[in-house]
Amino acid sequence: MNELLRLSAVQLASLIRTGEVRAKEALDAVFQEIDEKEESLHCYVTIDREGAYAQASALQEKIDRKKEAGPLAGVPIAVKDNICTQGLRTTCSSKILEHFIPPYTAEAVLRLRQAGGILIGKANMDEFAMGSTTETSYFGATHNPYDLGRVPGGSSGGSAAAVAAGESFAALGSDTGGSIRQPASFCGVVGMKPTYGTVSRYGLVAYGSSLDQIGPLTKNVEDCAVLLEAISSYDRKDSTSVARTDTDFPAALLEGLHGMRIGIPRDYFGEGLDPEVASAVREAADVLKAQGASLEEFDLSLVDYAIPAYYTIASAEASSNLERFDGVKYGYRARDCEDLHQMYKKTRTEGFGPEVKRRILLGTFVLSSGYYDAYYLKALRVKALIKRAFNQAFSRFDCILGPVAPSTAPLLGESLADPLKMYLGDIYTIAANLAGLPAISVPCGKDSKGLPIGFQLTADCFQEKKLLRAAYQYEKATACACGGEAFRKGGAL
Repeated sequence: MNELLRLSAVQLASLIRTGEVRAKEALDAVFQEIDEKEESLHCYVTIDREGAYAQASALQEKIDRKKEAGPLAGVPIAVKDNICTQGLRTTCSSKILEHFIPPYTAEAVLRLRQAGGILIGKANMDEFAMGSTTETSYFGATHNPYDLGRVPGGSSGGSAAAVAAGESFAALGSDTGGSIRQPASFCGVVGMKPTYGTVSRYGLVAYGSSLDQIGPLTKNVEDCAVLLEAISSYDRKDSTSVARTDTDFPAALLEGLHGMRIGIPRDYFGEGLDPEVASAVREAADVLKAQGASLEEFDLSLVDYAIPAYYTIASAEASSNLERFDGVKYGYRARDCEDLHQMYKKTRTEGFGPEVKRRILLGTFVLSSGYYDAYYLKALRVKALIKRAFNQAFSRFDCILGPVAPSTAPLLGESLADPLKMYLGDIYTIAANLAGLPAISVPCGKDSKGLPIGFQLTADCFQEKKLLRAAYQYEKATACACGGEAFRKGGAL
C-alpha cells in the first residue's frame, strides 16, 4: 500500500505545496488503487486519467514557480456523476444521458479547481439520485468496501465508497434526502449536507430543486471543513444561492464543546432502530458529554410525517424536472418512431429505469387535478410544520444528535426487493432537507459484522461551524477518523 494513501486531504495538500510530494505521485497512488479495486467496487462511471494528469502538471508548474496553489493543492477528488463537467460526460447513471457531455462546468467543481483540487473521475450513483443503495445505476451497482456483498448506500454511494477504499482522497456528492450522509455512514467516512443555498446548485442536474444540495465526503472532519469552505460561494447563476461571510469553516475546529447544548430526540430511538446502531450512537453522545457538552432528551414531533411529506414533494419536483429528458434536445432518443408523441413515450420508456419511472408517476399523480390539494399542498404544509418543530428545538439546543440510518449497510438486492422499506430507511435524514438545515454524518464504530456505523448531528440554518466543532472534538477524542485506513482493517479489501 502506498504510504501517501494514509494521509488526509489536508496533509497531502500541505506536502504538495511544500514540494515534499509531487502532484503526479498522489495521482499515481490513487490510480494504482483504482486499477486494483475498481473491478470489484465499481465506484466510478467515468475515469479521467488524461485530464487528471494534465491538471496535476499545470498545478505542479505553478508550485515550482512559487505561486499560491490553494488549500487542496494536488488532492485527487471524485465528483458525483450528476454534477456537470465541461468536456467530461455526465450521465446521472442513466441510459438517457449515457453519452451526454456538458458544455459547462458546475460552480462547485470550478471552486474545487480554484482551491487546487484535481478531478479524477465521475462517481457512480443511483439513477438521477433516486435510491438509497446505488443499485439503480444503469451502469451497475457499487459495492461496499467493507463487505462486497453489501450496498455502499445512496445515492452518493460511488463517492462514499471511493473515499473509503482509497480510490480518492475526497469527493463531492449531492444530498436530497440523506444521499451524502447515509452512504457516509455505511462506508465509514464523514459526509456533510450544508445549509440549503450555501453551495451553488448551478451545474447540478436537478432531482428535487427545493431539497438538493451539494456537499463533501471526506476521510475526516478537518478535510470536510476545508472542502466545504472551498465550494461554498454566492453564485448569481443560482437563484437560491445565499451570500455568506462566515465560511471560514476550519476555524470552528479550534473551539471546545464547553457550553454546547445537544438535544437527543426520543422519537429517533424507538421501534425499527437496530440495537447495535442505537448503542453506538448513545456511546457517541457520552463522548461528547465527556468533552464538555450538555445532553438532554426531548420530543421532536412530526417524525412520522417526514417520509410521506418528503416523497410527495421530491417526486412532484422530479416529475417536473425530468420532463426535459424527452429525446428532442439532448440525450438518448428511441428509434423507429412514427410521430412525436410515440418518440416521447418510447424514449422515456427505454431511457429511464424502474425507480425513476416510479417517482415520476407518483409525482405526476400528486400534481394532477383533483389530487394537488389533497397531497402536494398538504405535504408543503407538513414541511412548514417540520421546520417550525426544528425552530422550537433550536431555541433550546445548539445541535440535535441521532442515528443516520436504522441499520448498517444491507445486502445487495435486499432493499430493491421492497421499495417501501428502502424509503423508510431515510427516516432520520430527510427532515434536514425539508427544513433546509445543515447536517453531518460522523463514523462512530462498527457493528458485530464489522460494518461501519455513523451518528448524525443537525444544526440550525447557517450553523455548520457548530456541527464541525462537535464532530471534530468527537473525532479527536476517539481517533475515529477514517484516514483511508478503516477499510483495510477488517474490510473486504
